This record gives sequence, C-alpha cells and structure tokens, in this order.
Amino acid sequence: WFRETILVRSRGKLQHQVIHLFVHKPYRMRAVVLGGGAWGTALAIQCVRSGNFEGDVVVWARDRETVDAINTEHENTRYFKGHALPHCIRATTDKQGAITSSSGTTLILFLVVPTPAIAAVVVDLKLGPEHILVSCTKGILNDTLETPDKILERVTHGFARVAFLSGPSFAAEVADNQPTGVTIASKDEEVARVVQTAISSERFRSYTTRDVIGVEMGGALKNVLAIACGISDGLGFGSNPRAMLITRGLAEMSLLSVRSGAEPITLAGLAGVGDLILTCTSTLSRNYTVGFRLGRGETLEHIIGSLGAVAEGVKTSKSAHELAAKLGVETPVITGIYQVIHEGAKPLEVLRANMKRPLRQEALY
Repeated sequence: WFRETILVRSRGKLQHQVIHLFVHKPYRMRAVVLGGGAWGTALAIQCVRSGNFEGDVVVWARDRETVDAINTEHENTRYFKGHALPHCIRATTDKQGAITSSSGTTLILFLVVPTPAIAAVVVDLKLGPEHILVSCTKGILNDTLETPDKILERVTHGFARVAFLSGPSFAAEVADNQPTGVTIASKDEEVARVVQTAISSERFRSYTTRDVIGVEMGGALKNVLAIACGISDGLGFGSNPRAMLITRGLAEMSLLSVRSGAEPITLAGLAGVGDLILTCTSTLSRNYTVGFRLGRGETLEHIIGSLGAVAEGVKTSKSAHELAAKLGVETPVITGIYQVIHEGAKPLEVLRANMKRPLRQEALY
C-alpha cells in the first residue's frame, strides 16, 4: 500500500492532494485451505481460478481417503463428488508442513472446518507475519456462545492478521463459476483488502467491511432461520409464510447482532439478508433441507444420520436461543426452532403459539 499525489478538481480548480491509495502492489502469495469438505474444496477451485496465487493450492484434510482422492483422481469423491479439480490443487494430511512459507511469500490460510473444530485445528498452528488467516466458517459455539472470531482470538492469543469470509455462496455454484458476491470482514483494512484482491475473479466479487461482529452473526443466525423456512415448506405452506419468516427472522437476526455490537447496515448486505435469502429459499441449503424434512415428519436423528454433511443451524439454534436469553432479546422464530429441535415440540404447535402472541408495532432491531 502506498501514498500517491494526484490532481483533483475542487470548486472548479485543479489541486494537488496527497491521499492513501489502497492499490495492491504485486507480491508473492500462496493459498492453503484448512478443511477438505465441500466448501473448502470449492474455495480451492476459486483460488486457482483467481490466478493470484503461486504454485499449487494446498488442501489440508484429516482423512487419508479424501487426500488420496484429490491427489490421484482429482476429485473430492467423499464430500464434493462430480466436481473435477484442477491438477494444481494438491492435498495433504501434514498441517504444519502445508502452512510453512518460503521467504517473502504471504500464505493466505482459508479455515473451512465446522465451528466446534476450529480450536483443535488452529491451536497448534505456528502463525507468523507471513500468514493471513481467513475464517470461512459460520456458527456459534454451544458452551461458550463464541463466534469464530472470538474462538480464534482466544486460541491464537490475539493473532491480528485475521479476516472472515461470508455471504451467499453455495459451494457447488462457486465451483461451477456462477457469479457470486461475498463479504470480507477484518478489523485490519489492509488484511481485508489483501484477501479481497487475492480471492476475487471475473465471476467472484468480494466487498470489505470492518464489522466483523455483523458478518459473523449474520452468517451464523441465518442457518437457524433456514430451518424455519424449510419446516414451513415441508408442512405444505406457501410463499406468504416463507416471506414472513424471512422478514421477521431478519429482524431477530439484526436485533441479536446489534445488541452484540454489530452495525445495523451490515445485516442489509451480502453477509446478512443476502445469505439469509439464499439459505432460506434453496434446496441446496443443508439447513433448509433439515427443516423441510422435519416438516414432513421425519425425526432429527434420521435426518442428521442420512444427510452426510454438517448443518450448522442445528447446533446454532441452541446457541442463538441462549444468546437471546442472555441479552434479554425476544426471538420467537429462533426460540421456536430451538423448541422443535431440542425440546421435541411439534412445528404446528409452535406456529400456533407464535401467531397468538400479543399484537405489537413492527420493529427491525
């Protein structure tokens, strides 16, 4: 980053003015994806597609089956079947070896593991000034009510070069190079802009913000609301109830986020309402699918056992419910999903109770 003197027109006169130009000057970067699931694999593809990283894009995964499939079949046959991988995507089980950098190279580490696994994956990483850690995970821990930013702050002892990627971005559509927009949040503007420049391409556009809390809360809470919309559709309801759930769910998401320290405007962006609409209206959403099947009468145990992938909203519903109680916030939609998932309540009974609540003035947060 550098300062530049430019000519600007002010009140009809040309004047010299010194400003800070956040222009990316070329330097060496490598990409490492920590996590071998569908989203991690899609991000590895996007790293290759961006053309901004040197050498192989390395994917670290725990299980040898995934690593071998990526290296020999050039496909993640376990978690992302049907998507051919560029040959410059290489997988390994050697986590520390994957993040070791040569002199003068910046390593951007994309952390793509379930929220409960973040601490275990990151705690033994030897992070230095050559690293930027980008969390691509959405959730809130059940026991501590921490979002990924708080977990990373705790386990890395305050490592500052951290960013958070969120927004409406299904893995399959990113891998298929469909136009996608995401948000990169960081308290350090330079870090956010480095990640923004590195990951963006002609069909993958990223925006930056300093509001880490808003981006983290939006990404976590929309998963709970997607379960609600899935239940509604599974019960056979139509567009009116889904629109009501999304809108009132957004109000609850905004209220919890603002009470936690977020900027309200963030929830109107890609990491808020953008991700909410995507997750609440598509059968590609695992959380929507869980809700839909609950609405159809299947048990949660059977759904989770057959899903074959993580649906963060199941666990986050408990965290969100407890966070709302801690903050003294009324969240009837989130509370209703908590009751269905964790207390065995019947969806129609929860609906009936919520619709009979005392009438009130509409408020968004």
